[in-house]
Amino acid sequence: MSEIIDAHHHIWRQKDLPWLLGPMQPRIFGPYEAIRRDYPMAEFLDDIDGTGVSKSIYVQANWAPNWYEDEVAWVSSVASETGWPHGIVGYADFTVEDVRPQLDRLRKYPLMRGLRQQIHWHRNTLYRFAKRPDLAADPQFQRNVARLADYGWAFDLQVFAPQMEGAAELAAACPEVTFILQHAGMLEDLSKKGWSEWREGMKRLADRPNVVSKLSGLGTFIHRNDPEHIGSVVRATVKLFGPERCLFGSNFPIEKLWTNYSDLVSAYKEATARMSKADKAAIFHDTAARVYRLDT
Repeated sequence: MSEIIDAHHHIWRQKDLPWLLGPMQPRIFGPYEAIRRDYPMAEFLDDIDGTGVSKSIYVQANWAPNWYEDEVAWVSSVASETGWPHGIVGYADFTVEDVRPQLDRLRKYPLMRGLRQQIHWHRNTLYRFAKRPDLAADPQFQRNVARLADYGWAFDLQVFAPQMEGAAELAAACPEVTFILQHAGMLEDLSKKGWSEWREGMKRLADRPNVVSKLSGLGTFIHRNDPEHIGSVVRATVKLFGPERCLFGSNFPIEKLWTNYSDLVSAYKEATARMSKADKAAIFHDTAARVYRLDT
């Protein structure tokens, strides 16, 4: 593949990210001293140089919730200055009675392509983000997510395996919304039982035609770039969803903690080496271009 879309990366200013300020706090991806600083677009462009990346999608980076529009406005200004990124996934709070006032404020930004509210919950508090594990099954949450169809926006879905049954119910309740599963379902338990539970949950999601899977963040729980691990997750995910419903994302600069961009892309290319040219094109370019509407 000579043309790649990075469907998941972040740029940030340290002063705008509460989790980068103050005392070092334990994080799901381990010690993060190396990225407790600005990560400007110029550095991202240096990171991707020579890798074949032609477009990218910015995914919200957990600014303070009341700054949700400020985040999109700032990223839009970066895009105006540099030409990157080519689409934005912003934040909104879908637990409120009516999310539409928030969505209406974001509607004026042409690069808006979707929203993410992270709803992953885990027994391990280090891995926990949402306040409760069953938000996806909440009727009010479902009504708000369904409203994305009126805006033409996708929902970036982030859940662990035990939550996938509820996530599949959410997708069924919102058939006109495209759901983009983050990090191939956040496989964190690499035991035989953990793999089995993950596969079962992923099959439930794959059975919903409006769900696609992002192949990203696969070093999150092992804190390294492991081509064998990436290959196992990628091949299992593609087998369930099909290449036309899978897309590559780097999760940079988080994965920069343990690898460089070129080596990360090489691991994904190794994982897809035996696939057809058309299947590789889908995973590295076509699916992302379609679901994030990058040709419009």
